[in-house]
Amino acid sequence: MADVNRGNRPLSPFMLGRYYRFQLTSVTSILTRITGNALIVGALLFVWWLLAAASGPGHFALANSVITSWFGDLVLLGSLWALWYHALAGLRHLYWDSGRGLDVPTAERLGIGVIAGSVALTVLTVLVV
Repeated sequence: MADVNRGNRPLSPFMLGRYYRFQLTSVTSILTRITGNALIVGALLFVWWLLAAASGPGHFALANSVITSWFGDLVLLGSLWALWYHALAGLRHLYWDSGRGLDVPTAERLGIGVIAGSVALTVLTVLVV
């Protein structure tokens, strides 16, 4: 049967700005998925470098020049941040699995902590290593 109440339905949440505001918990959830996939890309780059090292000096020279270039440094820095972010977000989820921190103010503080902590740990890792 046809829906006669089409005009009374709520608007799509993807109408950004005017109708919908992203929440920090939504953004951190999306970032957790993105960083998980980014870690796969970083791992593939590392595996390529190892395979090139095993394949001979010509292949290794190409892979090493890519990884040590400014683009490679940028990808490795992003992978490092993704690793820290994904680890801290996983710890946050373990905390939530215990039934604690599920109220909105605490969840938002944890989200800020995950973002700030991942940036701080990335900078600390770069400075130490």
